[in-house]
Amino acid sequence: MEEEAKAVQEVAKTTGKAIDAAREAGGFIARFISGPIEQGIGIFEDHLRYMRWERQIRLMQRAQDLLRLAGLPAPTRPVPLKLLIPIMHGASLEENDDLQDRWAALLVNAGNANFRSEVRRSYAVILEQLTPLDAQILDVLYSLPFEKSQHDGIATAELPVHAHIKEEKEQQFPLPSDEVVISLSNLARLGCLRPGMTWGGGESFGQVNPTVAGKAFVEACRAYGT
Repeated sequence: MEEEAKAVQEVAKTTGKAIDAAREAGGFIARFISGPIEQGIGIFEDHLRYMRWERQIRLMQRAQDLLRLAGLPAPTRPVPLKLLIPIMHGASLEENDDLQDRWAALLVNAGNANFRSEVRRSYAVILEQLTPLDAQILDVLYSLPFEKSQHDGIATAELPVHAHIKEEKEQQFPLPSDEVVISLSNLARLGCLRPGMTWGGGESFGQVNPTVAGKAFVEACRAYGT
């Protein structure tokens, strides 16, 4: 009951913010169509409702696909409301199909008793802050042998297409593109990787190390068994 009460409070907060946003957007639209604010709000809400409905339908279809892929006719354990609500909310707002597939995998793994790791609420917080490039980089980094790359480090100059575990003879680590550096910085902020260090004690994104937390997150957002 306590968890349900907290969930209801969160929904109420979100609803309040949504009402304020709809009123503001409606007023903005109304000025352009020279109509009443109610008409502007209606146009905005109808469009937003359709977009979210469309994304929710896709989420449900992908979740069903991933359940079948895991050999499950239905979820085998209940998903706590404090986890279910953030997943459903984040997934319905995600416009990128690849990222929404990760939301679907997160939901299915949360409802799969055979999934070996805990699906944490913080994973929804991380996932909603990723760009498609961030996700692509994570896939490349965590496709490498984890223990060796955690110990030796990963050279990032060829990201987002390729990365390799640091070789003994390597001393210099050129930086990747500015866009990739920004993504790596965001992933470090989220705890998904650890940047290398310069001799002066600063961060260097020419080399990074994967983290245990990052590995667990990436696995939770993958289809079970892949």
